Amino acid sequence: MMRRIKDWVRGMARRVRSDNGMTTSEYAVGTIAACAFAAVLYKVVTSQPVMSALQSLLKDALDAKF
Repeated sequence: MMRRIKDWVRGMARRVRSDNGMTTSEYAVGTIAACAFAAVLYKVVTSQPVMSALQSLLKDALDAKF
């Protein structure tokens, strides 16, 4: 009887310590963070000062004399 109780307690301890189900929530939080970062980056890149700087950089690169 004591052996069965000890085995049951060990099994419960193993189940409590396991990380089942954690990876799904971690992926969800990571995906949300990546989408938020992408949205902020999109807003920065499409802002007028950055667009004009990129256009002038591209224009200077295409007008370069060899």
